[in-house]
Amino acid sequence: MNLGSYQSERQPSLSSFLGFMGSICTYGALTQAHQEELVSYGSSSLLVPVEIQEAWRTPLRGSDFSDLYPPLWMKSAGQFSDYKVENGKYIIDPWVYSERMGMYKILVNKTASFFENLVADNEQNILWGLPLQNGWQFRTGRLADPSRRKDCGYESGDVLCISVDSWWADMNYFLCALPFLAAVDSGIMGISSDNVMLLPPPKDETKFCLNVSSCQSSFPEIMSKWNAFYQHLQYPSSSFEDLLEYFWAAHVSTLEKAGKLFEDRLEYYSKPEADFGRNWCVAVKYLAAFLFPTTLIRTSEFQKGLPPRMLVNGDRAPFISDFTDFQNTVLLVLNFLSRMDNSSGLLSLSRWKLLMKTQDVRKQVLELFEIILKIFNPTFLDILNV
Repeated sequence: MNLGSYQSERQPSLSSFLGFMGSICTYGALTQAHQEELVSYGSSSLLVPVEIQEAWRTPLRGSDFSDLYPPLWMKSAGQFSDYKVENGKYIIDPWVYSERMGMYKILVNKTASFFENLVADNEQNILWGLPLQNGWQFRTGRLADPSRRKDCGYESGDVLCISVDSWWADMNYFLCALPFLAAVDSGIMGISSDNVMLLPPPKDETKFCLNVSSCQSSFPEIMSKWNAFYQHLQYPSSSFEDLLEYFWAAHVSTLEKAGKLFEDRLEYYSKPEADFGRNWCVAVKYLAAFLFPTTLIRTSEFQKGLPPRMLVNGDRAPFISDFTDFQNTVLLVLNFLSRMDNSSGLLSLSRWKLLMKTQDVRKQVLELFEIILKIFNPTFLDILNV
């Protein structure tokens, strides 16, 4: 179905959407100095930096991206033998940050060969989005005990401790344990499905699965979607977009299930932080619809727009003084998307999904996304094209 048929069916038009995105770009342009040239898309006119237009035609090239890695990436386990073994099983404690990050590191390393035809250094591996998100949560204090009844996650106690009372930590557990164990089950990790056991949290153990069999029995639909992703990862005929489609289907399904299980955890947080958590879950669905490529560079650059600390009462974007313009703008956009989510307007999620069914539209949205990254981070294209 082409874009014209969308418009004839009174679905949201690309030009209207671009007008909205253009207003965001203009906000950034007013706060930073750029030499820009007018470029038109349909009936919308956007200010687009000239160098952005050139970058759209420039392929990615590999380089050393080690400074983009999440905290403690180099010191975390990189292979199963780095974990202790009991009764022939690798025992992993996902409630210790370095051990959970090690699960991601093994996953990224074991899947590297499937992305090597895209670019060197595994930069285009779309699984990078998972450890980078976990790293941002750790760096900003979101894995610590929000109730402060314990010193889990704080410098005064065990800074590497991940609190089961943290909404962010519990949501992330599902986006770590399930894709990791599904990868084990798929065979790409090189070990038997019954050779890995995760240690339980100190409470609410029944909400979490700890091995392949328990995850399959407790969350069969989610595990099936992750398995589908890994199956297509191994198909030579799978395109990059195919993989993104299966990845995001599994990701969103996981997030939705975890969100229902841990809604009560948000009671520990300030209203701005709780709202941000809910808004972030909505925003992820918008990212999923246009198949945002969760590669190393794009994800790490986008995360610069996320809050650098926990939100507290009184924080109100775009007037948070210790946040950058980019971070304030991202919070504004997340608030807006959340309001639009259940509406019948142009940017309602249902209409957004319809609009994103066209490959050309998805491509232009990604290009605009990179415009925004460039406006708020002038070095973005330098990193992208090293």
